[in-house]
Amino acid sequence: MTEPAAKAAAAATEAGPIRTGAEYIRSLRGRKLKVYLFGELVAEPVDHPVIRPSVNAVAETYDLALRDPELASTASPYTNGRVNRFLHIAQSPEDLVKQNKMQRRLGQLTGTCFQRCVGMDALNALHSVTFEIDGQCGTAYHERFKAFAAMAQRGNLVIGGAMTDVKGDRSKAPGAQADPDMYVHITRRTKDGIYIKGAKAHQTGCLNSHWLIVMPTIRLGPGDKDYAVVGALPVDAPGITYLYGRQSCDTRSMDGGDIDAGNARFAGQEAMIVFDDAFIPWQRVFMDGEHEFAAMLVERFTCYHRRSYVCKSGVGDVLIGAAAAIADCNGVEKASHVRDKLVEMTHLNETIYGTGISASHQATRMKSGVYLSDDMLSNVCKHHVTRLPYEIGRLAQDLAGGLMVTLPSEKDLRHPEAGAVNRAGASDCVDNIAAASSGVKPPRPTSTRTPTSRRTIFQTKCDPSTRKTMRSPASTMSRVSRRTSVDFSSGSSSEKDRKSWKPTSRAAVARIRARSRSSFTHHTNGLANAVRLRAT
Repeated sequence: MTEPAAKAAAAATEAGPIRTGAEYIRSLRGRKLKVYLFGELVAEPVDHPVIRPSVNAVAETYDLALRDPELASTASPYTNGRVNRFLHIAQSPEDLVKQNKMQRRLGQLTGTCFQRCVGMDALNALHSVTFEIDGQCGTAYHERFKAFAAMAQRGNLVIGGAMTDVKGDRSKAPGAQADPDMYVHITRRTKDGIYIKGAKAHQTGCLNSHWLIVMPTIRLGPGDKDYAVVGALPVDAPGITYLYGRQSCDTRSMDGGDIDAGNARFAGQEAMIVFDDAFIPWQRVFMDGEHEFAAMLVERFTCYHRRSYVCKSGVGDVLIGAAAAIADCNGVEKASHVRDKLVEMTHLNETIYGTGISASHQATRMKSGVYLSDDMLSNVCKHHVTRLPYEIGRLAQDLAGGLMVTLPSEKDLRHPEAGAVNRAGASDCVDNIAAASSGVKPPRPTSTRTPTSRRTIFQTKCDPSTRKTMRSPASTMSRVSRRTSVDFSSGSSSEKDRKSWKPTSRAAVARIRARSRSSFTHHTNGLANAVRLRAT
């Protein structure tokens, strides 16, 4: 075993498990990782302002397990004790459902990716695949895998999954590439283990993990045996280089202040991992040349991982709460079109969650005893995630207005001359956001502009006492006909039908607003800061 691997194993058994988020952060220090960001070698990733928010997001997975052990931890058959649910091998459909509920809660708490789902899904997929390889090939992968899983559970370690290769010419198989390093592959085998070379692209949370599980990314053929490799190695193993990936607005965390920080405390993380003859001992090798099982592993991993996207519904809860708070601050929370947008955002958000958790409910038992989520519903969940969060974001931006994305920098707003126009209204808006976040209705904004300003006209239109006089009969019927199955334009409905029509009930909107604002209140960081100057 290599020195880093021996150190990690010793930490898992002798020093005791990592329990808190603070202990987790300490466990990442001093590893001397080779990490490049903005063309520079990062001395200590934990302290880098761009990287640190992603570390905080993973730390929250530890603290949630302490605050809510029923949700985020469970009993393990391998250690006879409670373990973090991210390390648990699902023993029933209920275990998978609890994973989904935990993922949504963490999305609400962090408003971002908390990076442990890939490792969790890799563990569950490998449990059944290694068992079936052994059954057909007479190997000993399953026992090796269970020993590794038990070690990770005893130390309460973070496992990262590395699946997506850089691929090169996608019309060719891995073994037919002009550059063999386009897919991770075995370069040599010794009596102690194997050496691998290649790269894995946009790997979630890899720097913030303790161990990496390397897996193939596509179906393999007989000519790709050296690419059919699965193994676990420490994140700080020799021969690994990390190239930190960019995210939109990632440098905002270095801008300082409250407004420009974005999501000031939490963030996701992706990086490219380059392996240059990195060593994996035999006891951590779970596939070596069994190319016919690569497709099985990929399919089962994606089956787990695609229903794991319910985490996006937790982030959606935060966004809906923020949009509701903005509407309150602007004094338009009673406007029917605002309520309809909030309802539509919730409908889309719950569609993602509903398909993901349904896939977990309809899980089936595999030969190894682990439960696998329903493949059709898992893929439907993935299909929703590729579209619906963007529509939720569009509606949120529609409610917030263009200033949300084109706001001047905080330095300009605080400049004694340039910011003079803005500063007068900033304090009131901050008070309104604080009130909205705590569930207190903010005071209705008052306009200092002339009565003919667009803001005054808009507020008048949204006033229930004047709404009927502001709308023409034609526009009213147009709104009604779009929201009901009754064709008012044809004159087929009665006056009673017209009067009985109501937009989305205020009680339903109140329930949506209360739940979303609860998530928004817990997430008192960058999203709240970003809306502070919306009404100035």
